Formats: sequence, C-alpha cells, structure tokens
Amino acid sequence: MDRNPAVTRQTANMRWVLKHTFKKNDFRPLQREVISSVIEGHDVFLQACTSFGKSLCYQLPAVLKDWGLTVVVCPLLSLMTDQVNTLKALGVAVATINSNTTHDERQRVFEDMLCGHPSTRLLYVTPELCQTDNFRRRLLIVHKQGQLIRVAIDEAHCISEWGHDFRPAYKELGWFRRNLVDPTVPITALTATATPRVRSDMINILGLDLENLRLFNTPSDRPNIHYEVRYLADFAGDSDSAEDSQLQNLLRWLKGIRTRREARLGSRVTLLPPMSGIVYVGTRAMAEHLASRLSSDEMVMAVAYHAGVEATKRAHIQSTWKSSRPVQPADGERTPVFSIIVATNAFGMGIDNPDVRFVVHWTPPRSFESFVQESGRAGRDGRAAASLVYYGIQERNFIETMIYRDTESHRANGPENREAKLESFGKVIRYCESIRRCRHELIKEFFGDFELEEMGSQLPAREAVSVTSSSPCDFACDFCKEGRAGLAKRREKMASETQMALLYADFD
Repeated sequence: MDRNPAVTRQTANMRWVLKHTFKKNDFRPLQREVISSVIEGHDVFLQACTSFGKSLCYQLPAVLKDWGLTVVVCPLLSLMTDQVNTLKALGVAVATINSNTTHDERQRVFEDMLCGHPSTRLLYVTPELCQTDNFRRRLLIVHKQGQLIRVAIDEAHCISEWGHDFRPAYKELGWFRRNLVDPTVPITALTATATPRVRSDMINILGLDLENLRLFNTPSDRPNIHYEVRYLADFAGDSDSAEDSQLQNLLRWLKGIRTRREARLGSRVTLLPPMSGIVYVGTRAMAEHLASRLSSDEMVMAVAYHAGVEATKRAHIQSTWKSSRPVQPADGERTPVFSIIVATNAFGMGIDNPDVRFVVHWTPPRSFESFVQESGRAGRDGRAAASLVYYGIQERNFIETMIYRDTESHRANGPENREAKLESFGKVIRYCESIRRCRHELIKEFFGDFELEEMGSQLPAREAVSVTSSSPCDFACDFCKEGRAGLAKRREKMASETQMALLYADFD
C-alpha cells in the first residue's frame, strides 16, 4: 500500500499522542507495529495476551486522526463501560449505545453520527445493536459521507461456534465487509484466546482481506507467570463450601509468599500496599463462603465478587481494586498482607490492574481459553506472578458432567459449540494431568502458536533462556522446577496406583 503524507504524519505523531493523551511513556512490544498497520488502512488480526493492551491499538489511531468515526463492537457491558469511562477521563470524544443508554443520549449520539463531521471519535456498541436495520442504515449514511474510518471487533473469538464464548449476534458481523464498500472500511479483529479453528472462522466470517491482512500475535503463554497445578484427594464435600485441607493448603502457600517477601525486604515491607490476588470459584455461594474463611486469617482481606452482588457494591470493588492502595484498614487495624478478590468468572474482564501477583483457580476452569485468559490477569506489569490450579478427580468429573448437561440442553444452538466446550475442557484435563511437559509449552501447543508463526505473524522479541538452563521456561512452571518424579508423587494423592495407571495412560 502506498504511503501518503497524511499517513506519514500520523505515524510520526504516534508517540506524542501516546504520552499526552493516553499518559503512557512508551509502547509495549509489538504495539507500535500493530498501530502502524491500523493507521495505514490494513485489515488487522491481533491475538494477544491480556497484558498486551489491545484496546490501545484501535483507540490511539482513532484519536490520532483528526476526523472520522471508529465503531467498536464489544460483547460485555462491564468491559464497554470501563473503557468508555477511562477514555472520557482522558478527554477523548467517546460515546456508547447499549442497554443502559437513555433515549435522549441515544438520540444525541445518532445526531452526531449523521451530522457529516461527527465529533465522536470512538463509538462502542453491542453486537446485537449491529444486527438492527435502524443502526445499519445510519452506519451506511456515515460511510457514504466518508466519515467511517474503521470497525474494531473486540473479543472476536465470540464469532465462532467452536469458541468457548460463542455469541450468535457475532456471526452477523460479516455484514460490515459485505456492505461497507467503495471504499472498503478496514476491520480490526482482536482476541486474547483463539484456537486454529476459531481463528479460521474469525477471518472467514468477517471477510478479512488476506492480501491486505496484517496478522499479529504474542505467545499464548506468559513467560513471567509461574504455572502450577496442585492435586487434591477426593472428598465427599459440599461444592459450595471450602474443604479445610484445601483452604489450609492455600493459606500455607500465602504464608510462604509472606515469609519470602519479609526476608527480602526487611522492615521496608510495612511501607508497601497489600499484594493483590484473585481466586476464581465456580459458584456465588462458594465466593461468599471462601471470602469469609480467608478473611478470618489476619494476613488476608478478601471480598466476594459475583453477579449477585449489588451493582453499586460491584462498582466500588472494581474502583478500589484498580487503585494504588486497594485496602484501607480500619483505625487500629494492621494493613493486611494480601488483598484478594474471590470471584466467579464475572470478575476481571477489562479490569486493568497491573499489580495482580497471583491468580488461583479453586476448581478446574471449564475451558482452556478461560484458564489462559483468567490466569493472564496476573503479572500484567511484566513482573513475576503465579497461576495456581487446584485439581482433583472428583471436581473434574463433576465439571465434565455439568458441561454435558448444559450443552445437551442447548444443542439446538449448534452442535459445533457443544463439541467445542467438551474439547476445550479436555485440554484443561490434559494440562492438569500431564506430568511430562513444560506447562508453558502445553499452552503454546493448545493455542496453535506455531501455526500462527507459519501464517506469517510477527512475534515480539523474547528474552532468551540462559544457555545453562535445561528448562524451556527457565523453571517458571512446576514441571520444570520439580521434574516428572516430583509431579508424579504429588499427583498420586488423587487416586490409587491402579486408578492412576488407567486414568493417565494417555497423558504420560
């Protein structure tokens, strides 16, 4: 594509806008290349981990260009609200149309869209709105006026029935490419998690131009995260209450972190804010129960977060979570060592807290995509962090039964999606039960990182592992740290040797 003076000028001004509008000192690895491709008018496919800063890749070009509208399709109200509020605070002309938008505000946004020179630079909408004839007619007018400069589709994996978060409305987004032509409006598709099959659906359904497409990705594994699986013996317990042995195991792990921190920092440790962490659980009742149990230890302040928590309280939890000192103890009380959110998967999407030091899955996650996305909320600042999964045969069987039950009742929504959920949980099982592979390598293999490289994706440079290290991840996982014998010894807690031989024949 030929470069023109306007494109050259925008590219030259990227760093100025980054610093003065978005208050960031520098680009993260690969961000500059992605943003340059957006400015040049290419279709862009970006698959990057949760710490990458994907939203900046369409927000900055929209602000950099001094005219025109970028439409952002977003599936979650919480994610949309968080991004819109953040942009407004930065002084960016942004608007949204969603279920909470008042009639008057909706009319104001539409009037601005159609005025021929909209002041709004970014408009966040739901995929369901994009299905409506009313919105499509307005979008065609904006395009005819030459004011529609890009469509950005966030969480684009929702487009595929083979994806873990399939949304039927996403399949209709192919309308953009079929109708926004002469000139063709470029599309940016973004996701944190996608298997090769899902990537293929995203590119084909959205109609991305393969000759004009720029493909970018970061490795699915996070080199700064230490991945570990802890094996549990079977127990006949209540899935909504914390098994004592598991709770004590987690508290011992936290006390070990506290001891090492105090040994390293000495008296300075009292000047630091609490260490932040997330514990993901399967039910609302479990979130409330475990938060209460954890808070009974003086070193922990824990709060439950789930869809049943009142909206204003959830907003308060989110705002304090993102602050530099998230916990303010009452008068006379000691500052806790750990500030923990005990949450269902309703928490975390779009919550930009770079200081999370650990993510714990109290039970095995239901999909491998969810596991990678949720564990990736630790260590977004690039510093050392940890991912811990508690895994046992009883929980595995319970979740597998629930997936069969849930997908059986929704088979009409697509047999491919039903099969995809079972296939994805199968990867969770393989990840947890394997004792012969580096966990970082397993993540990369399951997400098809090597296929992306073959497709021509541009990967950022990674620091090389020391040549004296025999570990693929520089000992940042339990396999590379403990070895097969160590993992096998721990895994035997789950079942008898006979059961183990039958259960794990395919994983060793």
